[in-house]
Amino acid sequence: MPAISIDRTLRRVSIDARDPAFYRDPLAAYAEIHAQCPAFFWEERQQWYFAGYDLVNALEAHSLLELEPPAHTRLRTLVNRAFVSRQIEQLRPDIEQLSHALIDSFADDGEVELLKSFAETLPVTIIARMLGIPVEAAPDLLDWSHRMVRMYVFNPSYETELDANQASADFADYLRGIIAEKCRTPADDLLTHMITSEKDGERLSEAELVSTTALLLNAGHEATVHQIGNAVKTILQSGLPAKDLFATETATALTVEECLRFAAPLHIFQRYALSDIELDEGVTLRKGDKIGLLLGAANVDPKKFTGPNAFRPTRDEGANVSFGAGLHFCIGAPLARLELNLALPILFQRLPNMRLKNEPEVKDAFHFHGLERLDLVW
Repeated sequence: MPAISIDRTLRRVSIDARDPAFYRDPLAAYAEIHAQCPAFFWEERQQWYFAGYDLVNALEAHSLLELEPPAHTRLRTLVNRAFVSRQIEQLRPDIEQLSHALIDSFADDGEVELLKSFAETLPVTIIARMLGIPVEAAPDLLDWSHRMVRMYVFNPSYETELDANQASADFADYLRGIIAEKCRTPADDLLTHMITSEKDGERLSEAELVSTTALLLNAGHEATVHQIGNAVKTILQSGLPAKDLFATETATALTVEECLRFAAPLHIFQRYALSDIELDEGVTLRKGDKIGLLLGAANVDPKKFTGPNAFRPTRDEGANVSFGAGLHFCIGAPLARLELNLALPILFQRLPNMRLKNEPEVKDAFHFHGLERLDLVW
């Protein structure tokens, strides 16, 4: 149990996000927060955080966000059509084929580090194909993405900031070259679609194309990598037979959703108040105030989920908030869900004797809850 201090009357919480006892397994701390003050002022962060399921859901559904209509609506409309479920479903054969091909490359070895050999390669390859970016660039895309997301931790070092800025600049230069090529030679891919689509006579600027493509690439694989690793670890440690968890499409879907709830890859979203507002029994925010939504905590709110700290794949108690909610529900959720619903059953079917080689180490980063590596043997 991490060291946590709670002043229930003042709704002040003190907890060190760099404490390994916290970031490795935050569920015990979340339970204390839910019991005493699910809306609280985090002393070390000097801002308000919200852990309750209903409030996190409500704040995601309303406009406490970094990009709002009409700019958000225009950007989202131009890419949304590519991510609706019926479009994503067409990727099923590609995801299945790639999953088998990746497993073929290590199935006879008797062991594997799953994150680099499978969990990273699958989603970055699929999103690159969707966008029309050469899959040969995957190593560079992963490197840029990893360096950029290191900024999304508490108190990143100056060196981390410089490296993230350099990665962002290199990524942008690469994308500008790809965009120029697509303008010369349009293709049947999402990037060409974003370049050529209009709404009310407007198109995305080059800067918007670069930033949106970078966002889709990063969001399209970073969280999925962590979720594959978290899900495999959770299932193997649960002792539940994988053949039952993935016996049918319905069982698979329930298992995936429970993995998303119990072992979410993203535990926190930062948001901004767009106007003065009063929330939750007197919590007052001023326009411009930064707040934190604890998605990982909302997923284990005992007011929403019974026995929330137990992994129970037959659970059917409503949606998790791992993909956000409302206006800003993750546009890539259908893709992430399809990848998980296909890749996990294939992995466990192909390697039925798979087990953990050792206790996986959790990354030293509270925002992204994922593993340093996942060593498996069979």
